[in-house]
Amino acid sequence: MKLSRPARRANLVVHIAVSASWLGLTLGLLALGITATTTGSAATLEASVRAMKTFADWLLLPLAFLTLLSGLVLSLGTPWGLARHRWVYTKFWLTLATATATVFALRPGVGSAVAAVSAGGPLPDPGDVLFGPVVSLSAYLFMTAISVLKPWGLTRRGQRIRTAVRKPVDAGATRQTA
Repeated sequence: MKLSRPARRANLVVHIAVSASWLGLTLGLLALGITATTTGSAATLEASVRAMKTFADWLLLPLAFLTLLSGLVLSLGTPWGLARHRWVYTKFWLTLATATATVFALRPGVGSAVAAVSAGGPLPDPGDVLFGPVVSLSAYLFMTAISVLKPWGLTRRGQRIRTAVRKPVDAGATRQTA
């Protein structure tokens, strides 16, 4: 399947926009998490974790899945392919891992922090609001870097495909003219 140029460009714009939004949202979550762990004010603590919960519940998952989906469409609809280049393959698995971690680690951690703070208690574990954003932000920055640098070359599958496309022409099979 090959995307037409307008479809590829439109999908690329969507992918960059949602990826940058996911990165920016994670940076915002990190700022709120730092505020929650360093503030001496109970009101600021509660406001920070409640804002984190709102963002985590309403924005993180749609952005994660749109990033994954638009990246898949781009990789499958362009010559880059999903498993031809190591950087594309790495981005796919890191995006899948961070989206999964968002569902099973970050959101539940923020939820437990909100429950504890809403009950009038302190933040039970600062890692609940800091660890997820720090790891996610690191992964997104790494994925951004490899998107720009495109390191590591072809995978074995990519090498096989390139070799198959560049098969040498058999000298006896060529036709002479004039």
